Amino acid sequence: MGYTREQLLAHLQELRINFTKYDHPVVLTVEAQAKYVGDVGSALSKNLFLKDKKHRYYIISALPETKVDLKVLSQRLGLGKGGLRMAPEEALGEILQVPLGCVTPFALANESARNVSLILDQGFKSQESCIFHPLANDTSISLQAKDLNKYLMSIGREPAYVDLEANPRVGKDQPPDLAALVPSESIDLPDSTEKIGSLESLPQHHIPADPKPKEVKAKPTKAPAKVEKAKDKSLVGSIPPVPFSDAGQFVEEILDKTSALLLAEITGDSIKQHGEQLGSVVSKTIRKHLSAELKNLAVMFKNTAYTEGFSAGIHYQPKRV
Repeated sequence: MGYTREQLLAHLQELRINFTKYDHPVVLTVEAQAKYVGDVGSALSKNLFLKDKKHRYYIISALPETKVDLKVLSQRLGLGKGGLRMAPEEALGEILQVPLGCVTPFALANESARNVSLILDQGFKSQESCIFHPLANDTSISLQAKDLNKYLMSIGREPAYVDLEANPRVGKDQPPDLAALVPSESIDLPDSTEKIGSLESLPQHHIPADPKPKEVKAKPTKAPAKVEKAKDKSLVGSIPPVPFSDAGQFVEEILDKTSALLLAEITGDSIKQHGEQLGSVVSKTIRKHLSAELKNLAVMFKNTAYTEGFSAGIHYQPKRV
């Protein structure tokens, strides 16, 4: 189990860090969060969870108005133009140990996130205080940037503030200025969908959006029964449990996300502003914000169904007559 919100807040109190806590409905975006804490006098933060091609992970924390160009940032890290991409959702649970919408520097307290690099917007330094989720997106806390530094140093992290909008030239005589922030070690997730997605026999529409390239070995035409049995055991052992193998869990996840967004959109102000048109406005908002996310969930469920069927096929032993 990962670091909890209660443990985090207790740790901040032990460090004598002053913070203000705000409880609110679950929010999935900075825009939704702003409806509840956007007028408290502290700067909001947007937090991106990224990975590179070598499975090294990064948290980018920035002010909402800061423009973060992933191609430029990738070059500054020495990863090439296309070296960075959004981390898969399962990495949130496996590495940061937080649910969707809860990416935060505070998650670095988890041992599983020890190799995740943190890059902070230098714009935070000019703010009197900043707001982050404390490992849960139904709560926000406001604290000073210097106190964020104090927290990070208490868990063994040296804060690294960067001008994220800078675009310095990178070339033979101009080495990447942020190369020192690239994690020294990669993190391999026990993700069966990526392993199965590399099989030569897998149809194209089953391949996840971010598959790991794997070597595909030629299938032998015939092998002794004992050898085939041994191969079957090793292959089964390499397939860990996958998410959304339960249709009920899959539906609950969709309902949870939809309910969270619905609650975030329906407020007293929105009712006054839109009146009888509120239903139409909310419907359009839900479609806009949840369309891509629900498609990703559907792909995960489809991949899981394929994986479960593949595993069941391995276990199946026809009876001899």
